[in-house]
Amino acid sequence: MNTLRELLDRARKTLETSSDDALLDSQVLLAHVLGRDRSWLYGWPEHVPDAQQVLQFEQLVAQRAAGHPIAHLTGEREFWSLRLGVSRDTLVPRPETEHLIEIALGLDLPPRARVLDLGTGSGAIALALAAERRDWQITAVDASAGALDIARRNAHYLGLGHIEFLLSDWFAALPTQPRFDLILSNPPYIAIGDRHLERGDLRFEPSQALVSGTDGLDAIRHIIDTAPAYLLPGAWLWLEHGADQGDQVAALLRQRGFNQVSSQRDLAGHNRHCGGRFAARSAQPGTG
Repeated sequence: MNTLRELLDRARKTLETSSDDALLDSQVLLAHVLGRDRSWLYGWPEHVPDAQQVLQFEQLVAQRAAGHPIAHLTGEREFWSLRLGVSRDTLVPRPETEHLIEIALGLDLPPRARVLDLGTGSGAIALALAAERRDWQITAVDASAGALDIARRNAHYLGLGHIEFLLSDWFAALPTQPRFDLILSNPPYIAIGDRHLERGDLRFEPSQALVSGTDGLDAIRHIIDTAPAYLLPGAWLWLEHGADQGDQVAALLRQRGFNQVSSQRDLAGHNRHCGGRFAARSAQPGTG
């Protein structure tokens, strides 16, 4: 017989060398198996789960020890207080991206602002904005049909039906009208061959959502170069990027005609988001 206390203690020891927070990971997995909140585990440490639950928990712990992301094992992740379904087709939404939501909400946008989320993945950015601004007209695109399916399911589960989801390789499937008041993106920004791709959760996340050329900036360059054709005069473009890419992204924005360019730091103090305002009238799109 295994009590919850014993199961958690054993799992914690198993995960100590492979997890930044072995106890938390153990609790999340056990609560998932039991269909309970983590707080319930504290109140019932001597509870004895059935054999099938023990087996399922031990299998999940073994997968976590091998590096599989917690969110993939439980099938969900909390983002901006929203519970989102995730899969191997999507990036796991990360806390630093929540700051991109704060930036967007702080901009002076019209009441029925048109907003574009490029590379929506699980829909995290689009859904968080839709939950806060029910009057915004939000379009979310992704080149992965699997990711879009997850995003649509999340929107349905959360009752956020006022988002248009579109299968598109960045801007390719978008009409130039209507144009947008704000474009946001958390694009791939890791360089090919970066050693971080061989570590932790990144090993199990979709490479097309992570890797972008030899310096990690291919997708960001394309977005910055193409975005003006899809922006209204005075509209904003904000991007998430790597911790060491802030100066390069800011320079790319200025070169393309953006002004009021600024960077924002994440909670760890790294430059993580950069954006600017495009004041000129947009040119016709190129390759899209």
